[in-house]
Amino acid sequence: MAASNPNESIRLLITGGTIDKSYCPVEGHLSFSRTHVLAMLKQARVILPEDQVQTLLLKDSLDLTDVDREIICQAAAAARETRIIVTHGTDTMVQTAQLLAAKQLVKTIVLVGAMVPYTFSNSDGLFNLGFAFGVVQLLPTGVYVAMNGRIFPWNDVRKNSAKGAFESSDT
Repeated sequence: MAASNPNESIRLLITGGTIDKSYCPVEGHLSFSRTHVLAMLKQARVILPEDQVQTLLLKDSLDLTDVDREIICQAAAAARETRIIVTHGTDTMVQTAQLLAAKQLVKTIVLVGAMVPYTFSNSDGLFNLGFAFGVVQLLPTGVYVAMNGRIFPWNDVRKNSAKGAFESSDT
């Protein structure tokens, strides 16, 4: 039986990444103070109960350890929801997707992030997060990356830093 609110079957796992970074004028660099994902959901008018939003980490993906990735996998496995969105930094998103796929969870898992922080005026974060919410409801069981308006299976995606976009591995 389908849930009366499709979002009841979605869990959002927050891990940090560019999407959640802010500019710190005192230190003159990007850093984490808090997640911006709740503000993004509010702006997009996405109704998701707070108990379905779980902040696991606030880290740049280049700083993620094997232990951090295992925390992400354990949270996805433990979730009662069958559809999982993971906000993640773009540099090692594919690595985490690969590990999640190896766990063979019977869930639909979509990793998403941003090339530009949400707090910047030209951010792709809000669009990417909204796109992830749409596709997680439509895709079959598996692990995917949703970036730049495209859906990629975990094993056919790479980040092209020169283009500032994700693409199929065979491109």
